[in-house]
Amino acid sequence: MDGYTGTILYVDLSRGSINPKPFPEGYKRLYIGGRGLGVRLLSDLVDPGTDPDSDANVLVFATGPLTGSIMPLGSRYDVITKSPLTGTVTSANSGGFFGPTMKRAGFDAVVFLGRAADPVYLSLKEDTAELRDAAPLKGMTTTGTTGAIQEDLGDPKARVSCIGPAGENRCRFASIMNEGTRAAGRGGVGAVMGGKNLKAVAVSGEGTIEPADIAAAREARDEIRKKIEENPITGKGLHNYGTSVLVNIINESHILPTRNYQSAYFPQAEALSGETQKEKIVKRGKGCFGCLVACGRETEEAGEKGEGPEYETTWAFGPDLGISDLSVVTSANHLCNELGLDTISTGATIACAMEMSEKGYIKEQIKWGDGPAVLDLVRKIATRDGIGDELAEGSFRFASKYGHPELSMSVKKQELPAYDPRGLQGHGLEYATSVRGGDHVYGYMIAPEVLGSPQKLDPFTDEGKAAWTKTFQDLTAAIDASGLCLFTSFAIGAPEYARMVSAVTGMNLDAGELLKIGERIWNLQRMFNIRAGFSDSDDTLPVRLLTEPLHEGAPKDRVWVREPLLSQYYQLRGWDEKGVPTPEKLQELGIA
Repeated sequence: MDGYTGTILYVDLSRGSINPKPFPEGYKRLYIGGRGLGVRLLSDLVDPGTDPDSDANVLVFATGPLTGSIMPLGSRYDVITKSPLTGTVTSANSGGFFGPTMKRAGFDAVVFLGRAADPVYLSLKEDTAELRDAAPLKGMTTTGTTGAIQEDLGDPKARVSCIGPAGENRCRFASIMNEGTRAAGRGGVGAVMGGKNLKAVAVSGEGTIEPADIAAAREARDEIRKKIEENPITGKGLHNYGTSVLVNIINESHILPTRNYQSAYFPQAEALSGETQKEKIVKRGKGCFGCLVACGRETEEAGEKGEGPEYETTWAFGPDLGISDLSVVTSANHLCNELGLDTISTGATIACAMEMSEKGYIKEQIKWGDGPAVLDLVRKIATRDGIGDELAEGSFRFASKYGHPELSMSVKKQELPAYDPRGLQGHGLEYATSVRGGDHVYGYMIAPEVLGSPQKLDPFTDEGKAAWTKTFQDLTAAIDASGLCLFTSFAIGAPEYARMVSAVTGMNLDAGELLKIGERIWNLQRMFNIRAGFSDSDDTLPVRLLTEPLHEGAPKDRVWVREPLLSQYYQLRGWDEKGVPTPEKLQELGIA
């Protein structure tokens, strides 16, 4: 075996048919797997002009060759589709144990086409697949669905990836949750799943995933494991305090978006920090398959057990809403997991509504810091009840309806995460150019601009940032394609990833070839978006971030400056002045 099962399963929900097909050999070297494979399959099967809410859209679950392998942090899988939130091609990445178990059941990817007439779920077991009745699961939460399916299958060890009420009600930022607490969160992948009448995918498998060169794979594993353990971010910060270790770091840098990006410093941030969470609510650390970082946090607050909140969620229901009560943030996180909601878009959309209420643009009174009201709105969004029906469309559509789209802190209609780009020129470029909309994990420029990994960059200058952003975006695409966790990139770089992929697959890639694969994936996503109607005018940030300077701290008086940074980026990418990949670039990458 070479890290692949060799099988892609095509499930036509309209017909109820299930057909396994071989993994195209040519796609392995061109796209590896994971995000790369999913984007290629989506491009093959879906016209970019397709309405993402229609039956013609497809949903792809895809693993990489390192998913479930002996390599450290090989837990990831991607869900790829055309986003109902943004209209772009999107991929949502999740960890836990679902991806490795899907591989062990004998499948590299599953492609869902059409729409089932009645609710169904897919069961995968040791090279077999079956569509089963999900009508009794309708309206269930994600943990309720997981338990019910395990009981239905008579298999308490089955791993389940499913939607909650938000996905069933086609909230445009509904997530897909696996094992209750791990989220394929962004872009509304759960809404597409709900639109297909697909409640869940359950996987059971004990197959082995052997590398092509076991000796080389073991040697690479041991050396890379050591680097991850010795790195101060992966070996200490994330391990000891989880991702919320960033709360104080980002706040002290005065780039923690507060009250819908009206400021970038939250005086009560310490009350929500990873250090405070560890002291007050964390019971133990938790890792995904093959993980030695264990950044997950098993928590308990007021008798309510769960996992998290992670950094982005802590911000979205904390500073962005003017809330400093950790119990409210924890409850909101738990609710989103149960209902199947992307915590970033949920919190940011409520923040948009709060500012609109503050300014008198809507009649509802939604006040900053009102924890009980926030929890009520989360429920209403998932069920599309009252104003929740409007908020479930996302902040851009909501704000536009009332004549104030400028109050949506989003890019390409996807809500921005927890870093203010007015103090981060490179990260601002990543936001503006991200091929799935407002995003931080498609090119995590926080690493060099804030954390000094792999080297410290001046966050306020644009010098060299176009090249850094391109490299981070290409590398991240390749990491997602491989099936490894992005957090490995704090400790290792392209040579190590190429080494792991080579040992497991036998493809013998070097660092340059690995980055070229990432570049191919990025350009394929870009071309899909262009054919879907996107242009250079979409590569920008909300007007607030371009015109309203920050008020305090080191980034005081700064905004994000679009030019000449964007033009430099286009040139480095081999795109024309409008951001369209040139024929020469597409030929170089082998993209028809």
